Amino acid sequence: MVDLTEPCGLPGAQNHGTRTETRTETKSKRRKRKRGGRKRNKHKNRAAPLPFLPPEAEEGNIEYKLKLVSPSSYRFEHLATQLKWRLQEGRGQAVYQIGVEDNGLLVGLSPGDMSASLHTLSRMAHKVGADIALLREREVDFDSDQNVSRKIAEVLVRKVPDDQQFLDLRVAVLGNVDSGKSTLLGVLTQGELDNGRGRARLNLFRHLHEIQTGRTSSISFEILGFNSKGQVVNYSGSRTAEEICESSSKMITFMDLAGHHKYLKTTIFGLTSYCPDFALLVVSASTGIAGTTREHLALSMALKVPVFLVVSKVDVVSRAAVERTVRQLQRLLKQPGCNKVPLVVNSRDDAVMAAQQFSHGTSVTPIFTVSSVSGQSLDLLKVFLNVLPPLSNSKEQEELMQQLTEFQVDEIYSVPDVGTVVGGTLYSGVCREGERLLVGPSEQGRFWRLRVGSIQRNRSACRVLRAGQAATLALGNFDRSLLRKGMVMVSPKMNPTICCEFEAAIVLLFHAKTFRRGFQVTVHVGNVRQTATVESLQGKEDLRSGERAVVRFRFLKHSEYLRLGAKLLFREGLTKGIGHVTRLLPGPDQNQEPRPGPRPGREPGPEPQPRAGPEHGSEQEQSPGPETEEGPEPGSRPGTRPGSRPGTRPGTRPGTRPGTRPGTRPGSRPGSGPRLGPESEHGPEQDQIPGPETKERPEPGPRPGPEPGPRPGPEPGPRPEPEPGPEPGTRPGPGPEPGPKAEST
Repeated sequence: MVDLTEPCGLPGAQNHGTRTETRTETKSKRRKRKRGGRKRNKHKNRAAPLPFLPPEAEEGNIEYKLKLVSPSSYRFEHLATQLKWRLQEGRGQAVYQIGVEDNGLLVGLSPGDMSASLHTLSRMAHKVGADIALLREREVDFDSDQNVSRKIAEVLVRKVPDDQQFLDLRVAVLGNVDSGKSTLLGVLTQGELDNGRGRARLNLFRHLHEIQTGRTSSISFEILGFNSKGQVVNYSGSRTAEEICESSSKMITFMDLAGHHKYLKTTIFGLTSYCPDFALLVVSASTGIAGTTREHLALSMALKVPVFLVVSKVDVVSRAAVERTVRQLQRLLKQPGCNKVPLVVNSRDDAVMAAQQFSHGTSVTPIFTVSSVSGQSLDLLKVFLNVLPPLSNSKEQEELMQQLTEFQVDEIYSVPDVGTVVGGTLYSGVCREGERLLVGPSEQGRFWRLRVGSIQRNRSACRVLRAGQAATLALGNFDRSLLRKGMVMVSPKMNPTICCEFEAAIVLLFHAKTFRRGFQVTVHVGNVRQTATVESLQGKEDLRSGERAVVRFRFLKHSEYLRLGAKLLFREGLTKGIGHVTRLLPGPDQNQEPRPGPRPGREPGPEPQPRAGPEHGSEQEQSPGPETEEGPEPGSRPGTRPGSRPGTRPGTRPGTRPGTRPGTRPGSRPGSGPRLGPESEHGPEQDQIPGPETKERPEPGPRPGPEPGPRPGPEPGPRPEPEPGPEPGTRPGPGPEPGPKAEST
């Protein structure tokens, strides 16, 4: 007997439950779809361009104009004066937005009004001696009722300044080893594509081992110019750097830095000393983020240098590999430590927008995907560099120029038929040919006087150097051995303060254990690079990664010239930290007197005696004697050998100064004065004057022996008293061995 309730009851109940679950799942899917649609609509609304720009600023090089159609003569003169102001603010470069109101509203113009406005702008530029270049045009939907297309135009106006000082931007090129940095610079500056085996980078290398290994170990400089119309000027159309400078109104100076980790100190020196305006981080598409890529990015962010990225070697990998590398970079830039907004550049409009947003706010980070072999997207990178404005405006530049001259010495050369040449950056003031400056500090804390012979900037002659510009200065016959990296050349009106100790507010980025007193680190402050010891931590016993404190450092070798507020970076192995100088503590050995010092190899004595320079000699009065070829050794006192100094005072025993105790060495103090020469040939009775190694002699009294007085012993014979007023150059008294011959003084 078949139970009918089982097949019709239980299965029916199961089907009903299945339908209910299916309906529930369907409703949940619909809700998810609606939520997803809302999210997508939100993203679409965010990605849509806003119908207005930021309001026009009174300062800066950006000007908004609704239209420039048939202005009157008075209005035209007013517009030309306004253009001069914008060019001055942008240091020879300005951007005009045509079809935009002053509040930033994108109105747009008809084709006829746009053509008339561009013609008027061209007349204005011609009047002030500039050229215009159309960057891009965009359509706007301001009035949707009329079926007329309305556009806005973005125009670049550029001129060479009146004093022939072209706009110069310094770009530091960073990246891991073998990422293609030197090859990319060779393609940009030489104007020829690479053959895939590194031919384009050969002109950038400075040493033989760099050519053999293909790895950069030093800092090299290359230039790329743009004329007033925005066209590229490089070595493909010019044979020398001087021709490039004459034809360009804007110059990009690339600093090719080392990528290998063992040359990290050279890379840090390039970032801290040469003061780059921007940083270009090159990442290989084949290897991705590897090696020193993260470290170089962290260094540029710690020094607050705006950085943009270039993904190279896109021709040797697939498109999927390139996209994967770009996604890795986007995730890296969005991390909490970076907080950047990545912007992938795929068109000319993207390049122009990236350049403007990159200069206004450093949170935007453009990403380019290029190939040095096929030339892919190299034109977009050139457009970006052409539009890229300077970070400092004319007001900041004038404030620096009004200060006293301060030039940082970064490189030292010896050029045949020229003499000593130094290279570096002018931090403040103005430097001219023939100007007299002070250079220092030396290891003794001195500053030497010198005269600037000639100036070269970007391998071309220059008569005036202004603040923020890099150049080389010829110093003539100035002794190169007196110079070193880390010195400064300052105005004689400045009272330079050097210090052996200083305090800095730091942030410890990473340290394996605890950072405490006595730890030694390599400190980078501007062009200064020296090992320093942690003397104390204010309010704390030690530091760990991520903590802040005010730390007192002490240089190990010699004093340095520092500025308050200067950025500081220190490292030791994996230990790294950043900060800024808050207080200078001049040492007791500071000597700010700007007078010539001793020749190289002439060191002062251990006691604080008068120093003898090459011109001044000893400050102590010396007794008359015959002229000699050499001066006394530093730290020695004249008239200290008995019987060896002509011109002894009458009425005194030979070799004894008036007022000295019998039995003491005449004219000598315990532990002072170096030896005057070898004296062991005169026998055991003629002792040597104690040198610096006997500084802590406990008893400076008479020599051990019989009663104080004339020394008994087998002397050759009694030494008679000299007659009053002996002749200079005579020996007092007869005898076979009256004493050693006089040393040259």
